[in-house]
Amino acid sequence: MGPAAPSPTLSHLRQTLAGLDPSLGPQLVEDRKSLQFAAPIDQVLGGGLACGALHELAPAVPLHLAAASGFAMALAARASGTRGEVLWIATDFARGEAGAPYGPGLALFGIALSRLLVLRVSRAADVLWAMEEALRCRAVGVVIGEMRSRGIDQVMTRRLALAAAAGDTLGLLLRTTPHDEPSAAATRWIIGATPSSSLRSGGGDKRCHSLGPPRLSARLVRNRRGHLGAWIVEWNSVEQRFELATHSEPLAGTAFDRPHRAAVA
Repeated sequence: MGPAAPSPTLSHLRQTLAGLDPSLGPQLVEDRKSLQFAAPIDQVLGGGLACGALHELAPAVPLHLAAASGFAMALAARASGTRGEVLWIATDFARGEAGAPYGPGLALFGIALSRLLVLRVSRAADVLWAMEEALRCRAVGVVIGEMRSRGIDQVMTRRLALAAAAGDTLGLLLRTTPHDEPSAAATRWIIGATPSSSLRSGGGDKRCHSLGPPRLSARLVRNRRGHLGAWIVEWNSVEQRFELATHSEPLAGTAFDRPHRAAVA
């Protein structure tokens, strides 16, 4: 079920505040943009992922950091559209350990290199400071901060959440490991890599097998709007959106190393 509708008194108060100070208008909850996934996920999120808010992402295991980064880039592509700039902030250590975003991979998510700004800093504290400043800048559509889980307290996440609301900017805090510390983030996701489906083309002896769309396991472990959940999602690079991986998979595929007469259909 989605969130309860605001009471008439609360709605009237918000309208009164916006009338007294127009700068409060963009901060009203009803005016917030939401990023849609698929109907079951959107229902749990209360209509979609809030764009003017802070969200936390972490890989299921350190080896799946690339999957969590891909999830972050997909969210950034959908939230920023075709004009907004995407700012990725990371420490020098994180860049040396996990690498930098890959150009052809960004194209898969619909983000041109000209729209991606990468900021490297020396300390984790600098990541948080730069995130807070950038989230308040309306010229930036999405801010991604990559850092280790240590050194982030609830007060700092509260400041980031307020900055995201003030700038109406999507903030993604990409932690390199999962954690259960208190946070002011609207949601917290644990992302894992999942085998993609196999696509077949051709016929007879010329059948070809290739990897299907990127597939991830997305586990929502914190949601300030309501329920939690877990889903397997695929990224549709043509329509630039996520889809639930609900289609059935074969129990066994054709063995590639067998002659044709012994091949399993």
